[in-house]
Amino acid sequence: MSTAGKVIKCKAAVLWELNKPFSIEEVEVAPPKAYEVRVKIVATGICRSDEHVVSGTIAIPLPVIAGHEAAGIVESIGEGVTTVKPGDKVIPLFVPHCGKCRICKHPESNLCVKSNVGKSPGTMKDGTIRFTCRGKPVHHFAGISTFSQYTVVDENAVAKIDAAAPLEKVCLMGCGFPTGYGSAIKIAKVTQGSTCAVFGLGGVGLSVIMGCKAAGAARIIAVDINKGKFAKARELGATECIDPQDYKKPIQEVITEMTDGGVDFSFEVIGRLDTMMAALLCCHEACGTSIVVGVPPDSQTLSINPLLLLTGRTWKGGIFGGFKSKESVPKLVADFMAKKFSLDPLITNVLPFEKINEGFDLLRSGKSIRTVLTF
Repeated sequence: MSTAGKVIKCKAAVLWELNKPFSIEEVEVAPPKAYEVRVKIVATGICRSDEHVVSGTIAIPLPVIAGHEAAGIVESIGEGVTTVKPGDKVIPLFVPHCGKCRICKHPESNLCVKSNVGKSPGTMKDGTIRFTCRGKPVHHFAGISTFSQYTVVDENAVAKIDAAAPLEKVCLMGCGFPTGYGSAIKIAKVTQGSTCAVFGLGGVGLSVIMGCKAAGAARIIAVDINKGKFAKARELGATECIDPQDYKKPIQEVITEMTDGGVDFSFEVIGRLDTMMAALLCCHEACGTSIVVGVPPDSQTLSINPLLLLTGRTWKGGIFGGFKSKESVPKLVADFMAKKFSLDPLITNVLPFEKINEGFDLLRSGKSIRTVLTF
């Protein structure tokens, strides 16, 4: 029996209060409006940014359905939708791509003006909500809310992918892999023979290492206080692994001494202000580029001396690895299917969706790189 045009009741993980476990609930998901798509989620990854929602580091109205890294199948489409159809395998996109605005047409940028990134009001683009639970509206996260068996997204926020792609693996294309890999090859534009430092060895940090290696970096220094992640970092391309706790002097001084004045490229993939400053200071003052990849705490600021940049350093950031999502994600999936890279080393746990809180415990304890939840 067709569900198109009808309200669907399904399982979702609802966050009712900050710093509390998710509650597995039955929610009602409204049909898609014009230019919207309803997607049946098959697999969704647990990303550190979702933990930032739980802790309040990313401010979202409650209750909310989080999740933003997933893959699924189109269940139904709203009026006017032309780029996907029911039955298509897709990846929801937390950075939309309309293809028409000033930013989408800009050759070096990808933060579509229709994006909620940085605004995150907890609604769809038209200011309304598609989720209901216990008679109450439940807010959206990043316009896609993938911690639900069904979700509604804008047509600009979904990419059709290869029908043969394994959804429990390519769900990482929704955030972790492109964010890290693209930060190296697109945002930093890492050069052949260069020296890189990567702060933070979670799923995104390891994807940065993969990007640095693919770009031909000669030295890739992996930095983390969890030595348990070093073997995986080396497997993916790190040439050296260091723990800041092993040194009496600041880690930026250690790296500067190791690299004849500083690295060519550094990446902060944690989201802490102190490590952002360390990453900036460890890149060479005359020619180094430092990329902010990790999500910093909401409403906190860094104070820096402009002289740190005046001598030639570049400090920049980017979202989703600089990739224009709707056109780039299908190409990345095609490259994965062609075995140009593997996602297997990034996936350490696969759990049924009902064990979402167990997955977050694994993330917080540093025991998982990526946990994928399956419905």
